[in-house]
Amino acid sequence: MQFKYLFGPVLSRRLGLSLGVDLVPYKVCSLDCVYCEVGRTNNLTLKRDNYSSIDEILAELDNFLSNNPQLDYITLSGGGEPTLHNQIDKLISFLKNNYPQYKIALITNSTLLWDDTLRFQIQDIDLILPSLDAVSPEIFQTINRHVEGLTADMLINGLIEFRKIFHKPMWLEIFIIPNINDTDEEIEKLKQACIKIKPDIVQLNSLDRPGTESWVQSSSRESLDAIATKLSPLNVEIIAKINYNLQSPLYQKTVMDNIFNLVKLVPCSLEELSSTLSIHINTILKYLSILIKENKIGEIKEDKTNKYYAIIGEVK
Repeated sequence: MQFKYLFGPVLSRRLGLSLGVDLVPYKVCSLDCVYCEVGRTNNLTLKRDNYSSIDEILAELDNFLSNNPQLDYITLSGGGEPTLHNQIDKLISFLKNNYPQYKIALITNSTLLWDDTLRFQIQDIDLILPSLDAVSPEIFQTINRHVEGLTADMLINGLIEFRKIFHKPMWLEIFIIPNINDTDEEIEKLKQACIKIKPDIVQLNSLDRPGTESWVQSSSRESLDAIATKLSPLNVEIIAKINYNLQSPLYQKTVMDNIFNLVKLVPCSLEELSSTLSIHINTILKYLSILIKENKIGEIKEDKTNKYYAIIGEVK
């Protein structure tokens, strides 16, 4: 069965074996982050709405979970900001009431946690993975390109308020971009914000797959180690690069072959690959990562859209 709202299970760098749930249409988000691997935001908004049929999402979950799959987490994430869906609480209640054996994780950009209604709706999740990339307004805008009316202070205060009622694990991600938010001044501001937020872990991340903007570069391990030291005594870890096991039953060589055969004919965007193959964008990204690392696929930018093409000479 092809699912519209579910993707995976996928092997996540932070969550192990994770079933993704996509609550909003592709690139409906409150940020347009320069490092986003999913591409540019085409609907920049803070408006919470019933973006996707909650009944259809629950039906897909019921269909998938009724087979009792082995999962580490059911993860609310996807191609946009999941907390923009105003019925996220119904999904959480459904899982808690019908499939309590599964833990629920929420990956969020933290931009709506200032909303006390949302904070109440999501308080029963098992793990939250929010993000905070900058404190200074100009750096916040440079990296996250936020929707009008949003400030870094709103984001930070929302995290502080949510932490007052949420006593389960919180892993706060900071995405490091060299020469942007890795200065001593900005790292100290981030440290002071984290002390107020009180996450269990601060996770440092850096570019692993191509971002929206080509100028975004990966930070070296040495740089990340130095930043971790500066954040002491906070509990800091560096998110490891994922090693894909091509022998895993999760890996489908036919999917990767189909991606390669498509881009061999003509460069394709994520949306085009997803639509043509009827596979969720997040799943496509996992296979693209393998193909790029194997130097079988390259990336170009056409009309502000990232497109992927086959490197024919390198195919074995």
